[in-house]
Parts: sequence; structure tokens; C-alpha cells
Amino acid sequence: MDPNAVRHDTTTPRDHVESYFLKANDPAGTRALWLKATILSRAREPGATVAEGWAVAFDRRGDASRHVAVKSSIPFSRATFDRSALGVRWDEPGERSAFDLSSGSARGSIARGKDRIGWDLRYPAAGPPLELLPYPWMYTAPFPKSKLVTPVADTLFSGHVEVNGERWELDGWHGMQGHNWGRGHADLYAWCHVCGWDDAGEPLVLEAVSARVRTGPVLLPLLTTVAVRARGVDYRFHRPLDMARAEAHIDGLRYRFACKSDLGAVEAEVSAEPADTVGLYYANPTGPLTYCLNSKLATVRMSFEAAGRAKVVHTSKIAALEIGTLEADPSVRMLA
Repeated sequence: MDPNAVRHDTTTPRDHVESYFLKANDPAGTRALWLKATILSRAREPGATVAEGWAVAFDRRGDASRHVAVKSSIPFSRATFDRSALGVRWDEPGERSAFDLSSGSARGSIARGKDRIGWDLRYPAAGPPLELLPYPWMYTAPFPKSKLVTPVADTLFSGHVEVNGERWELDGWHGMQGHNWGRGHADLYAWCHVCGWDDAGEPLVLEAVSARVRTGPVLLPLLTTVAVRARGVDYRFHRPLDMARAEAHIDGLRYRFACKSDLGAVEAEVSAEPADTVGLYYANPTGPLTYCLNSKLATVRMSFEAAGRAKVVHTSKIAALEIGTLEADPSVRMLA
């Protein structure tokens, strides 16, 4: 299947969450945009499936953070999700929400209360996709319950964003486009993605995810999979032996991991300040809410050593970091 084809099956009631998302970062490291379109479906309420739109504008210019987050929710029947390629569309003037996402472009706006974010973006939708699961069958099997693929791992955005009447011009903002789906969110997870670096002289992508997933009543230890794209080569630390050897720690707004294999070794620490983090409520089809602690202004220090090459160290201040937990963090303000 196309990595962006929608996986939600409208013919069979089942618990399902699915998201398409974009992130774009100001190279100066002071602003970022995050957009997301989500499907939320519960097997016990097959007629109550919803499409949700999210937009967060991160802004830490000056001495204070001025982040804006908005969200809309409409019946799934009033939205369109393409079954063959990237295509998400709805236009709901009464709900003050419009979303149009296709390969290489994104347009729309979401307003809630006094806040409004509108966007008109373009980006080269170049592949290949970055896949973190080791086997193709894992993208269709019940395990793991959450799937992740990054169809566009590194791109540059142009266009503009309007945040409460202020226009942001995007000219060469680093970013990506991702897609995930499954039966629900893990009890605890951390995800990071970095494609804009302080000092890398050539394209470089780091993506990692660690999660505690359930198999029946058993909550497994953190499982970690990591991918590095360097010099056009994918180094994926995702085989069962790699995951068994991997070390990962999630501590508040800090995520550390280390992986080693015959391909080489990668180690990183990603962290975000509470002031640069937005709290979002992620509903699960069953069970309690997930608190998503979301920053697109995180810092990262990575060391990477490909087999037969010297170790390199890179840093970034425009990393994406998301921590998903069942417990609220009092240091992070919940906005949507």
C-alpha cells in the first residue's frame, strides 16, 4: 500500500486511531508549526467516528513563549480520507474548520474561541519513506498495536501561516510528514524526529520511538526502534536483537536512547523545556486519556557511528519530541 493510504476500515467496526501530521521549523529555532488530522473510531460506537483537526503554532521569540493550539472535531462522514494516497479533506464553515492535505501541499484553518491558525503550504514530497518497524507484516498484524511510517522524512516548506492575525512567511523551513495508526496509544511512549541540525553539512535524519505496549494483560518493557538516514543510506536499528540490546529512558521531558548493531551505533538525548511544550489530550478508543506532551522546539545531541566510519556528533534546537503518558505533567500547560 501507499505509505499514506488510510488504514481505517469503514466496513468493520473496530477500535482505531489514525493520524497524518506535518511539522515545519523556522531555521532560527524560535518558531514551529505542527498540523495533524486524526480519525478516532470506537468499536462499541461505530456511528460516532470523528475526524479531528489540530494545529499548534510554537513561538518562543523574545523572553516568553506564546504558543497557540486549536482543535476541531467533526463527524467522520463529513470528511474524506483517500484510500490510495495522501488525501485528507473537509470544509466546515460552521465549525470554523477546513483541512486539505495532499502530497506536496497543505491548506486550511482551524479556529477555537479567540484563537485561529490558518495555513497555505507547499513542500517537495520526496521519498523514500522511513520505516521503523522491521518486517512488512507488522504493518498489518495486530502486534504492535501502533504503526508508524514517515513518508516524507526531510523536506523544506514554503508558503505562509497566520497565527491570530500575524502572518508568518515560510521560506526553507525544515520539516517532515508522518503517518501512524493502530488500535490505540501505548501506555507510555516517546517519539522524536530531527531533520534540521546546527552543524550537519549534508542531509541527516534521526527518528526514534520507544513504547511500552500491552500483550493481553502484560505490559512489556520499553521497546525501542531507531532510524538514521545519512548520506542517502538508511541505518535502521529495528531488528529483534537490536531492540533487545537497545537502552531507553523516558524521564519527564527527557528521552535518552542508545542502539548498537553490525550497522554501527547511535546514541542521543532529546529534551524540551516545559515552556516550549504544549499539552494535548489524546483520546483512546478504550481506556483512559493519553496526555501528549508535545514540543517542536526540543534540543538534541546525537552521536552516530556507521560501521567503518568515524563517530560524528551533531546537535539541534529544532527537534520534535512527544511524550505520551497516562499521567498529567503539572509543569506542562494543557491547551487542546
